[in-house]
Amino acid sequence: MATMKVNGTELYYEDTGPGSTGETIAFSHGLLWCTELFATQIEALRGRYRCIAWDHRGQGNSASDHRETIGIELVWQDAVLLLEALGVGPVHFCGLSMGGFVGMRMAARRPDLVRSLILLETSSDPEPIENIGRYRLLTKVVRLLGPRPVRGQLAPIMLGKTILTERSRHDDVKRFVAIMSRRRDAWRAVNGVIDRAGIHEELGRVTAPTVILVGDEDVATPRIKADKIASAIAHARVVTIPHAGHSSPVEEPAAVTAAIEAFLTTLPRT
Repeated sequence: MATMKVNGTELYYEDTGPGSTGETIAFSHGLLWCTELFATQIEALRGRYRCIAWDHRGQGNSASDHRETIGIELVWQDAVLLLEALGVGPVHFCGLSMGGFVGMRMAARRPDLVRSLILLETSSDPEPIENIGRYRLLTKVVRLLGPRPVRGQLAPIMLGKTILTERSRHDDVKRFVAIMSRRRDAWRAVNGVIDRAGIHEELGRVTAPTVILVGDEDVATPRIKADKIASAIAHARVVTIPHAGHSSPVEEPAAVTAAIEAFLTTLPRT
């Protein structure tokens, strides 16, 4: 298991090594997930692209953190330092939800590290005020009782109605929810997402080619959020992933892989 000490923590990461194109894709997962979120996409793309994925601090296989709140500003700085330590950049940065918060900050503030930007199920706004009370209650339950009691609450937020209602995907849903509720201390990262500042005002500085993918069943960050991001970044476009909720890379992996490949083929080779 590869880990790297950066920014006062130890991050778990996966690095497939050089692909045939000489280009790198960096995969940044969503809240409560880990590198497994993009496993199918990495497997499909690793022959052509160097694929780097990591677990954010306090999540997946990365080290725990002592803070009450693992802020997004800290998490994006971790990502910068990891990529610099690995000697890569500019990269095609692919981030979902929380990973998208990281990607937008990096593209706006460190354009030297971002060749293109692939955003999935994310938002440039602060957390909607109507969500905050419910999410704080869930984190309180996790702190007191562990993640098991909130598993039933996670699925309708993180997954779409198609996968939740298809009998053939029942085992997939159980596995995904188990991954998302694996760490008892993940509430620290949840606090960071709840308390994050918006990034929308900085998006005008993004010059990297950008595509925003959004599941048509995403209730956490619906299509209107994707359209808002696209309106602020020159020439950005939105692609809808049918039958997917807030975790499209695992819900509809083939469609997401195809959308990423289609976007990358529009870019000039280095």
